[in-house]
Amino acid sequence: MSRKVYQDAKSAIEGIKDGMTLVLGGFGLCGIPENCITALKESAVKNLTCVSNNAGVDDFGLGLLLQTRQIKKMISSYVGENATFEKQFMSGELEVELVPQGTLAERIRAGGAGIPGFYTPTGVGTLVAEGKEVRNFNGRDCILEKGIFGDFAFVKAWKGDKFGNLIFRKTARNFNPMAATAGKITVAEVEELVEIGELDPDQIHTPGVYVQRIFQGKIYQKRIEQRTVRKG
Repeated sequence: MSRKVYQDAKSAIEGIKDGMTLVLGGFGLCGIPENCITALKESAVKNLTCVSNNAGVDDFGLGLLLQTRQIKKMISSYVGENATFEKQFMSGELEVELVPQGTLAERIRAGGAGIPGFYTPTGVGTLVAEGKEVRNFNGRDCILEKGIFGDFAFVKAWKGDKFGNLIFRKTARNFNPMAATAGKITVAEVEELVEIGELDPDQIHTPGVYVQRIFQGKIYQKRIEQRTVRKG
């Protein structure tokens, strides 16, 4: 079990190669694997396909990998906070597959469960349905969506033990639990790494069987995309 524990993000991402598909957890800037993203930037790996709810912002999250042009394709549901993303997409430099948010979550979950595809009514009659098989179920058209499975998956948890059992907090649970199941190698960075047996089994969101590598991350910024406050 101790072989799952790595010293830092740099050692935990060992084996990443050009052209790989990466599944990353997080919702907006909440619960993103900050340390792993920084390590990926420093590794200079390129031509990546990144599957994530969002594309970060210009100077944080996956925006860091867009700045260095390490990402060739994004599969995302929300990309509206990143000017670098917009410029690269509009110039044709970045390939983009926009996916409805619920569909993206289910595609990742399906991939992790070994389900090659599923039908959903979401997107019927829109650009989302172009080129996809359509079948009618109980009088309602549905399109075929394929499960997503990556070479690596990167998640960020609040707590984890040395076997890889993970606990997420609040909004970080929106995509991280699914992403953790959807990689040949899943790397988890945690705010607090504890001994096996210290976590309440009833509170574990991701069982350690899905996690191959785990490490305790450094200080987290926990950025907010848009801060809205009332006037004094």
